[in-house]
Amino acid sequence: MTDDVLVVHGGTPLSGQIRVRGAKNLVSKAMVAALLGDEPSRLFDVPRIRDVEVVRGLLELHGVKVTDGAEDGELVFDPANVESASTDEINVHAGSSRIPILFCGPLLHRLGHAFIPDLGGCHIGPRPIDFHIQALRQFGAVVDKAPEGMHLTAPTGLHGTKFELPYPSVGATEQVLLTAVLAEGVTELRNAAVEPEIIDLICVLQKMGAIIKVHTDRVIEIQGVPRLGGYTHRPIPDRIEAASWAAAALATGGRVEVLGAEQADMMTFLNVFRSVGGAYEVTDTRPPRQGSPGQEGGIRFWHPGGELRAVALETDVHPGFMTDWQQPLVVALTQARGLSIVHETVYEQRLGYTEALNKMGATIQVYRDCLGGTPCRFGRRNFKHSAVIAGPSKLHAADLVIPDLRAGFSHLIAALAAEGTSRVYGVDLINRGYEDFEAKLAALGAHVERP
Repeated sequence: MTDDVLVVHGGTPLSGQIRVRGAKNLVSKAMVAALLGDEPSRLFDVPRIRDVEVVRGLLELHGVKVTDGAEDGELVFDPANVESASTDEINVHAGSSRIPILFCGPLLHRLGHAFIPDLGGCHIGPRPIDFHIQALRQFGAVVDKAPEGMHLTAPTGLHGTKFELPYPSVGATEQVLLTAVLAEGVTELRNAAVEPEIIDLICVLQKMGAIIKVHTDRVIEIQGVPRLGGYTHRPIPDRIEAASWAAAALATGGRVEVLGAEQADMMTFLNVFRSVGGAYEVTDTRPPRQGSPGQEGGIRFWHPGGELRAVALETDVHPGFMTDWQQPLVVALTQARGLSIVHETVYEQRLGYTEALNKMGATIQVYRDCLGGTPCRFGRRNFKHSAVIAGPSKLHAADLVIPDLRAGFSHLIAALAAEGTSRVYGVDLINRGYEDFEAKLAALGAHVERP
């Protein structure tokens, strides 16, 4: 495990400029969407992260030709020769990502059958795929479960349906979109997720020829079409990564400019960031002019000095406070005066990472009760999904083991903010969602090294 550890010499404020590329939660789904077209697709600003490698591998297994484009971060997908892949080949990817479930609809349309291996992903709760399976069955898919995964067929093709999600799941909404666009007839999805990444996926599908209407009250209507073409698309920037670096700037008392970050998709985070006592400035893109090369816009985040303030917040589906934002921010909240309250309503087991923070000197207590303004679906169940953070607490170095992607970056922030030298094990997991994070740390003046 020594090759998967980062030595972090903490106590130095992060300072400098980094850039975020396309959103992890959109890019991988847009790659899957390329399977639906009968013409090549082109995707820009693709980050070099492990999830992209997994999806690229699965596409190539199914006959999609994937090539690097002329621009850095550009991928071209040619789906002209889609074919079946062997169970053994697909199973190589079992446990490495949760993306394979989204191949179901496209493969059923293109081949009439699909195989999905056991799913991996971060261990932050069961994240059952029941919603996915129910939706696929309503479209007309036949699902046969086997020890190695699931085999799906569509004996009479896929047909539009009416479906209401019990909870506005992002993954299940993506499943319905990717299946409904070529299904015969009209599909109506109620209680759909409407995250910016979902809207951007709809933009991708619309470019391919899909007819999708986003109504009020989380209703999406998809009119099936007989064929789809390709797309050319530049995705929205990764708002999770941008917020993670913002939290790192706040926790370490530093100043970080995140090029590519966009204000519109981060409004809820920015409000909380300012309420805590952080400062930020939105910088607009300046196009090139004669004698000037131009400049990419972004958001500059910094700790303005003085004490940070405790806050109470609840995670929620968009436009609420994103669940992926709370873990990095909680590290900064350990430095705020007073009692901060975090009520996690999206994933039932997302507060386990606080044990490591307590080990480093934080004072965080987790509870089974809903410590928010409204009861949530975990309130009467045996899940510790609320946290009270007492601060400010002086953090000290420790040996840390990363349990999942977002918690991993939070552990990294804590190590950077702490006094002394920490060893963070399992850091390669961070590569699933953060491109070149070690190079970016170096650019921000962090003192980190591989042993």
